[in-house]
This record gives sequence, C-alpha cells and structure tokens, in this order.
Amino acid sequence: MPVVGYVTAGTPEVSLNAVKAFLEGLGETGFVEGRNVTIEYRWARNDRARLPELVADLVNRHVAVIATPGSVPAAVEAKAATTTIPIVFSTAGDPVRLGIVTSFSRPGGNITGVASMNHELLAKRFELLVEAVPTVRRIAVLVNPNSTSAESTVSQAQRVAGESGRQIEVLYARTDGDIDAAFAVLPEKHVDALLVTPATLFLNRRVELAAYAARLALPAIYFERESAEAGGLMSYGPDELDQYRQAGVYTGRILKGEKPAELPVLRPEKFCLVINLRTAKSLGLTLPRITLSRADAVIE
Repeated sequence: MPVVGYVTAGTPEVSLNAVKAFLEGLGETGFVEGRNVTIEYRWARNDRARLPELVADLVNRHVAVIATPGSVPAAVEAKAATTTIPIVFSTAGDPVRLGIVTSFSRPGGNITGVASMNHELLAKRFELLVEAVPTVRRIAVLVNPNSTSAESTVSQAQRVAGESGRQIEVLYARTDGDIDAAFAVLPEKHVDALLVTPATLFLNRRVELAAYAARLALPAIYFERESAEAGGLMSYGPDELDQYRQAGVYTGRILKGEKPAELPVLRPEKFCLVINLRTAKSLGLTLPRITLSRADAVIE
C-alpha cells in the first residue's frame, strides 16, 4: 500500500474541509485512504520552524508522494529536502516567482501542483471593499511577515491605496499573540475597514478575526469563503477547496505512475465573491446594488 505524506503549516482542527477535499481528489483517481493508500499527516501548528523536521521525517520514511496543500513554506522545505520523492503543492502565490517551479507548463524536477494566485488578487479585494463601502478612507491591511509574498503584498497595497486616494495601515502578525496585540491597538489607528491577506495563520484564526472586526465595527474582506461564513463581511478568491481537490487528483495520478515534471501547474478557473448580509446589517451597512449583483453567494 503506497504512503502519502501530507504536511502543512496549519492545524488539523481547522483543516477538516481541506483534508476532505484532498481525499475526494484522491478518490477520483481510485485511491481511498485505508483501503489502498495510507496518509501520514504532519502538522506544524503555525510554527514554521517545525517544518524541516516534519518534512525530513517523511523523506526518511520513503513515502511515495509528499503533498503540501495550502502551505508555501512546506512546499519550499519539501523541495529542499528531496529531489527524488514526487511533491504536489497548492500555493496562494506565484510558484515561479517563489522559485518552486521553473514554469507553469513545464514545472521540471520532482514537483508540481496547483497555484491559486491568491496573493495577486489584493487589488481586486481592495476595489471590492471600496465599492461596497465608498466612505472608507483608511484601511488596515493584515499581513504575515513570514509569508514569502509579504514584501510584494505590502508594496501592492501601498500602490493600490495611492491610486484610489486612500491610506493604509499595515498590521504585521506572525503568531496568535501578534494578532491579539495588533487588534488591541487598532482603535488608535483610526481605520475604517480591514483587508486580510492570505496566510495559513489567518485562516486558522478566521473566527477570532471576524469577531475582532465585529467588535470594532469594521467592514472586512478576506481571501477565502470560510471567513465570510465565520462572520466576515466579504471574501473574494479562488475556490480554495477545489484547489485541495485538484492537489489530491495530481497525487493520485503520480501514484499511478505519471511524472511531476510532465504535469503542468494548474491555475484556478473560477473566483468567488461571498457576501455576508447578516454582518452587513449588524454593521448598519446598505451594500450597493452593483456589489450585490457581483456576488456568487450571499449569506442571509
């Protein structure tokens, strides 16, 4: 029975849907956990420093494939750890710019996967937030400085804000404690709204982030649907669960003998805007008709 190593920077508690989607993808290629494939799960629990050890353990166990769904740091560590074991990733950023693959069409080496390009959507999220709440003038942008895309994300936010005549307040948070500290001082920053950038840490804390935003009466936009479902005002991004499913499909295809170098990196085909009308009402907002017409899903 082949063994797949599943390693990510997140926690199992908030990854149930992601794992389910990954297993669905495996199932599409004929592999069922416990029946004809074994999954070895490794969770860094938001501590990136643990990733080299977790990846090394999977390499030493000679797993058939290493999957790093939703975790750029895990993909980077896996690539550094082995040139022979196939690796399947799903990332929020551009894997070429991050140095994970040489190109989308010909990834090369022993690694391929799915690129959600979520970091590249900041300008669109900024636009949607301003469209929904035109009165905002100063927007807090929550960034994990450990992210490989942190610097480009901040530069992009500054450029987009300048073009729209708004100001931004960058909040850095690399740990749970940093998030709590940032929101503790946020009232002093006099911001009107919140934009949360893609990061595993922020996904894991989505319920708390939505509660913080509600407490401060801040309209907020997030990078994935689950945050809107947890009480955030809006979310915009690719179908994240489908990215995990596609990673599962690629893992199954490799188990059947296909080579990672011959499987092009996949990109999302659909992007979803989710609006939580309950949250809008609690904030006293009447969203423009044009914004509501763009929504792929409305939570009432």
